[in-house]
Amino acid sequence: MEQILDKAAQSGDINALYESLRQDPTLLDKYDEPSFVDTPAHIAAAAGSTHFAIEILRLKPSFRTKLNPDGYSPLDLALRRGKNRTVKWLIKHDPELVRTKGREGFTPLHYVAEVGDAELLADLLLACPESIQDLTIRGETAVHIAMRNINVRALQVLLGWRKRNINKYGKYANVF
Repeated sequence: MEQILDKAAQSGDINALYESLRQDPTLLDKYDEPSFVDTPAHIAAAAGSTHFAIEILRLKPSFRTKLNPDGYSPLDLALRRGKNRTVKWLIKHDPELVRTKGREGFTPLHYVAEVGDAELLADLLLACPESIQDLTIRGETAVHIAMRNINVRALQVLLGWRKRNINKYGKYANVF
């Protein structure tokens, strides 16, 4: 049954999801017990099956912060696979996903600051401004990571965001 669900997640077949749930209403509960597992939300997000990922996260909110064995959340996987459309839809439906800490305490904002995608960085900041204060296990903010990786565009976005929003989000001004 899990193989059918995995295939449905890959292809984005929401009808197959509900057919599987009709056959086994506890099917999604099986993913709660393992501490680290690729849930159908992970599989769908990584494949860019946007609506399927959103539907699974709506049905099973516990999956939103669940990490897979590599230490990645569903949003992390969508980012790392370049599924930007899926990323944008996921954060539109649940902005707090931006703050999910994965491997080494990295959030999606930290990752985007590392790779330097300025447009996506701005989208994440707009969705969840509080994420600017999140620290990795090494005590680094997104600004630290952008500087360490010499990502000038990411730094421009982060510092520009700070300048434009210092009055609105003044309490985050000290994270730089």
